[in-house]
Amino acid sequence: MERFLSPEPVVKLEKAFVNPFKTILTAARTCYSNKGIVREEDLREGAEALAEMLYHAGHHTTIEHAYFQFSLANVSRQFIWSFLHAHPFYNSEQVSQRYVEVAPGNFAIPPLRGESLTLYLETLEFQMEAYRRLAEMLFPIVESEYRRLFPYRRTTEKKYRAVIQKRCLEVARYVLPVATFAYLYHTISAITLLRYHRLCQQLDAPHEQRLVIERMVGEVLRWDPLYARILEDPIPLEETPEFAFFTAHFEALGWEGRRAFREEFDRSLDGHVSKLVDYKLNNEATLADAVRQVLGVSRSVLDDGAAIALVLDPARNRLLGESLNLTMLSKLSRALYHPSYTFRKKLSHAADSQDQRHRLTPASRPCLTAQFSPEPDFITPELIRCEEKIERFYLDVMERIWSAIARLRTRGVRDEYAMYVLPNAVAIRYTESADLLNLRHKHAMRLCYLAQEEIWRASVDEAQQIREVNPTIGKYLLPPCALRKLAGTRPTCPEGERFCGVPVWRLDLSEYQRLI
Repeated sequence: MERFLSPEPVVKLEKAFVNPFKTILTAARTCYSNKGIVREEDLREGAEALAEMLYHAGHHTTIEHAYFQFSLANVSRQFIWSFLHAHPFYNSEQVSQRYVEVAPGNFAIPPLRGESLTLYLETLEFQMEAYRRLAEMLFPIVESEYRRLFPYRRTTEKKYRAVIQKRCLEVARYVLPVATFAYLYHTISAITLLRYHRLCQQLDAPHEQRLVIERMVGEVLRWDPLYARILEDPIPLEETPEFAFFTAHFEALGWEGRRAFREEFDRSLDGHVSKLVDYKLNNEATLADAVRQVLGVSRSVLDDGAAIALVLDPARNRLLGESLNLTMLSKLSRALYHPSYTFRKKLSHAADSQDQRHRLTPASRPCLTAQFSPEPDFITPELIRCEEKIERFYLDVMERIWSAIARLRTRGVRDEYAMYVLPNAVAIRYTESADLLNLRHKHAMRLCYLAQEEIWRASVDEAQQIREVNPTIGKYLLPPCALRKLAGTRPTCPEGERFCGVPVWRLDLSEYQRLI
């Protein structure tokens, strides 16, 4: 494989079971043991063949027992969004672009040469300078709004200026490329790693994906070589269903076809950030029935409104006022699994990277290379719209980035590499579905005024539409402070010094508005 020109990805296995492969065997043998728990010392010689048989038969729960914690560095935001975080079976803690300033030179540089490499590097330098400049331009606006929210705080003090600067960087990062490096802890089970390896060569970043995943696999094989017995080769990119479709429909996926898709999608949003396009017809009745079934009571004892309040009103279901999310373990709260909602969404790459962290509200995210537009196609944060000069600067930056991508493609640079220059602002269009149990938790996190502004607006949009179709359910979709207020939990705001400055628990959803 050709290597990237930027610093090599750093992959280190930080934590692992002592003999992880043997957990497959001990777990499998225990299932059929009449003598209790089977331990490693009870395994017979040659028992490893059982793992191969289980693997090929599709009996994979035994493989899931062993977990691996990796540290990763010098990996792109594009790779993380497209691959590492595009499924529910992981846990990650990555450096935040919202709160950590991006330093120059921290970008993935694919194996380009000559004028293509020069253009690529010049574009990254331009985006980095635009990031710095945009943060400076936004500072007076953010400072003024911060003073309004906190009139007794002296914004000349170092700690408050640092808070203001972070708010500026949060918006300025929209011009940074998705090639920007991140570092993170990433924990997965053995079966997830096997799946990673089998499907690492898929869109949108197959080269980087295979490079990083092979290093992860290499780390595990050094720790426990027995995993080689069930490790399959990656499926070639050409054999993935997406690639096969694009090959067969090359002409339909030209610029006009892509433009038609975008226009059709955007019209269908009807002005929403996230439009409710489907929901179960009997959401509220089904929820009420499920509550009664959990408790073993009839409608004469508990009518629909009372049943829904019992599970969703924090004054009655005090678990909803807890910081620890206990709903999946609560018998009553699990009734919330039955109602569900589907949304059509358009977010930036930056905001969607936040949205996809809610792993139990899954989405069918796109092949970004297929949605790519030759015309600038991006999201503009509200803060940038506050001043015409700033918005004009932002638009000019986007024009230049898309121009650079067009020139890279004209020079024969393949889409996979040209896409690394796309800004965090690039628009992502997709459909997302969620059951009420997990959507309620997501809204409890993202209706908070400290949530990233774009995902906050999407959550407000969703909660308002749910209120329209399911008002008894919708009135309980609230931010954490409002939930804690209803539950009688103190303090009302759980954020301490990070309090947003607005007593949101006193507001109706229709009154929600924010600038920073």
